[in-house]
Amino acid sequence: MPQQDRSEHDRSGRREGDEPVGGGGVERQRLEADFLLALRRAGSIMQLLGQMSAERIGINVTDLNCLNIVALTGSMTAGDLARATGLTTASITGVLDRLEEGGFVRRERDPNDRRRVIVKLNVGPGLREIGPTFGPLLKAWRATAAGYSDDDLRLLLEFQQRFEEIVREQLTRLRGEGEGEGEGSGEA
Repeated sequence: MPQQDRSEHDRSGRREGDEPVGGGGVERQRLEADFLLALRRAGSIMQLLGQMSAERIGINVTDLNCLNIVALTGSMTAGDLARATGLTTASITGVLDRLEEGGFVRRERDPNDRRRVIVKLNVGPGLREIGPTFGPLLKAWRATAAGYSDDDLRLLLEFQQRFEEIVREQLTRLRGEGEGEGEGSGEA
């Protein structure tokens, strides 16, 4: 879709009253199914890459996920990290112990509330180990991205942001269902 004023479009990218792009024919269904399959494959291979990368830098996958969240979000409390991951605060304490020992993060007391711990990315020896692990991936990605126009990249970015929102909503829904387990089931 050409980059137009987004205020003219709904969340699907269509203008009010427009028919769905591509209609609902067999070819459209095949494209949507193939695209969803490609997303599933990408998710699976990203998990494998995360696992291998975590091993390479000497941490586990859960620790790498937490490290990524801190790197992407910025400084945050240990409680916020627990909520973002769905882990217990006791589990987060163990994660932070390992990440701090590896030199990836540091914990500081919140100057406004000494009971709270702020987790900060530690730009030090630990993070230098990540460069050789992810550097070739970034180089290959940049080479691939160079083959796309700015408009193409904007469209892909918009799709990725919408897809992330869908996944986050699903995660929130599943976490909410998990909290209700055992309620009304006669368990004491």
